[in-house]
Parts: sequence; C-alpha cells; structure tokens
Amino acid sequence: MSVKKTALTVLSAALLVPSSLVLPAHAAPSPPADGKGGPARSPAAAAPPASMSTVGGALLGQPGTQVNLLPGAPALPTSLSGRSWVVADAESGEVLAAHNAHWRLPPASTMKMLFADTLLPTLPKDRVHKVTEEELADVGSGSSLVGVKEDHEYSVHDLWLGVFLMSGNDAVHVLSAMNGGVEKTVKDMQAHAEELQALDTHVVSPDGYDSPEQVSSAYDLTLIARSGLRKQDFREYCGTANAEFPGRQEPGKPRDSFGIQNTNRLMTGAHGVAPYKGIAGVKNGNTTMAGSTFTGVAQQGDRKLLVTVMNPSSGSGNAVYEETSALFDWGFAAAGKVKPVGELVPPKSEDTTSLGSPAKSHEGGRTAASPGAGGGAGTALGIAGGALAALAGGVFAVNRRWPRGRRGPGGG
Repeated sequence: MSVKKTALTVLSAALLVPSSLVLPAHAAPSPPADGKGGPARSPAAAAPPASMSTVGGALLGQPGTQVNLLPGAPALPTSLSGRSWVVADAESGEVLAAHNAHWRLPPASTMKMLFADTLLPTLPKDRVHKVTEEELADVGSGSSLVGVKEDHEYSVHDLWLGVFLMSGNDAVHVLSAMNGGVEKTVKDMQAHAEELQALDTHVVSPDGYDSPEQVSSAYDLTLIARSGLRKQDFREYCGTANAEFPGRQEPGKPRDSFGIQNTNRLMTGAHGVAPYKGIAGVKNGNTTMAGSTFTGVAQQGDRKLLVTVMNPSSGSGNAVYEETSALFDWGFAAAGKVKPVGELVPPKSEDTTSLGSPAKSHEGGRTAASPGAGGGAGTALGIAGGALAALAGGVFAVNRRWPRGRRGPGGG
C-alpha cells in the first residue's frame, strides 16, 4: 500500500502583540477555590502538597505561584484558574513563572507526548501494518478515536497523524502492538520519562486513559514536549492542522479516505477559540479525572515559549486554551523582565552539574540524579516564525538547530 500524502501548508501571519505590557505585578494572583463555577475535580487532588519535587530548582517545589518580576515586567494574568501551570523559554529552558509546577495530576492525552517521544525513533514512518482485532480490544470505553479498522492496513505515518490530530487511542494501541505490546510500551515510556528527569510522571496506559495511579505534572509535560520537539517527525505531526486518513478498503475499488482535524483549538480556531498567532503544537487532553490539560509551543520573533496548563476550574469550556493564550501573551511580554524561577533540566545522560535536591523515582523508589543547570543542550526545535490560520493544514519544519543558550539559575 502506498503511503498517503498529507496536505501540508505553512502559512505566515503577523505576530500577536500583547496589549498588557506596562504594569508590574505586586502580587501573584491565586486561582479560585475548587467547586466555584468550575468542572468537577478529582477528590484525590484537592490541594497541592506542601512539599514537591525540586527538579529544576527549589522554588518549583513550593506550592503556589512562583515569579520574580523585575522593574517594567507585566503583571501575570488575573484570570488564571489552572491547578498547575508553567511558562518556559523553550530555547534556554528557563522557567519564567510557574504555579504548583510539580503537582502530580492526571495528564489525560498529554501523556501521548511521552508516547510519541518514546516510540517515534523506533518505528519507520513508511512501515505498513495490518491491524488485528486483538490490537483494538483493550481501547478504553469512551476513548477518542481516529477510526482505525481491523483487517485494514495503515502506515506508521498514518497512525501518528491519528495520534496527534485526533488523539486516537485506537492508533496508540496499534502502534503499541507494533512496539511489542502495551505492557512493554508502558515500561519503555516510564524508562524514557526517567531519562528525561520527568520524575513526577507515572505511566499506566500509553494513551493517557484515566487511571488513579497515572500522573504527571506541568513541569514534566513541558519537559517532555521540549524533548519531543527535538525530533523533526514530532514537530511535523504536532504542527499539522488537517490531513487525510485512510478509510475502508472495498475489494476491487480504490481505498477511500476522510479528513481529520487537529483537536488543538489554538491551532484550528474550532469551538470559538481564536487561533494563537505563532502556535506550532503541541498536545491537548481532556478526561473526567484530569479535566482539561494542554501543552503548547509558540514563536514570536526569535523567542519560543512553552506553556502547560492543567485542569483549570473556570466554567468556560475553552478555559485551558484561554489561559494558555494569556500565559503566552504574558511570557512574550515578560521576556527579559523577569528573573527565572527555575529551569527545564537536561536528560540524565546530558546532566553534568547538580542543582536542587534529588527526586524519587516511581519505579522501586530509586533516587534519581539531581537536575543539572543545562537547558537541554543542542535542542533542535524547528518552528517557523509564522502562524497557522484557522482550518489550515500546516507543518513547521524549519530545519535549523537552536543555539545552546545561556544556562539558567536553577531556581534562584
């Protein structure tokens, strides 16, 4: 079977200029209390722990909002209701501001970023696989699906589009089977999370399906996204707004296809969300236990930011996107006007210095290496300096290596 071509268009657009650039903050806003106008929340996570991991810097282990405003810095948005969020410079790894950064919460489908970062290097994108009924048997009830059918063939490329655009748990389970099964894939993901020093993360299912023990944090999701964006294929898939997916194959007839659209509303403008100018991915999620979660990457001028928001309590159905947009605006306006409160640490294999205190691994209670002061040396994040317009397919594939950047302070 020939691999279907995805229609990809890169659109440039004027950069969005934040309107709130002038007033410094005197106090960081606090999110509203649970149960006041927001969706139902898991009772197991009613409040952040008094002490959390200090990977990335001591301030990141403290509950509440952490930000060091310098003269002329803009105030943080006042409407933030996310239980946990992080704003980081994707190039240097500096964390510009954070709120309960290491609070372990259900991640929903943002867990698929770790799934992709783990498996993308192992499965050639032109490999074709015939799906069996057994491979789809354990897809959870109520899962998001792209429409994979048993006894039909799909390329790895097709399946990854299903994962990134439609958050298809059916595609995740087929790719897991190609990797040796769900159990092996979960172990591979856990090992990769620990190599990345994403030590708040405990993997139970590769697709992010709700499980009481499956957790991550805004810090870890940001770290994982940054790792994934070093991979060209990861950037391609997460930056694609629309594609064609293979449909049913009738004997003696050409195989049909159907259109799929990315569920990232900041990219497509769906459901009344204004597309964010400069957005280039990464992944959204929503489940009963997790609420809404989102990690996004955007570029304005030469600056590239990562923002993660977990479980906002605002009554708006678009709260996770609205709060992400507000934090992007703040981050771009605050560049150079804040003292970083921490950093995104490099993988263990690249970690040469020690900052903060060690974090406990989920696997066997081992003590992991302390975070280093590096921001992920040699990160290759090819993000075009434009923006995706609503309903436009696109891939951000500027193949240039980001500079190493200056090392952050580690949370001072």
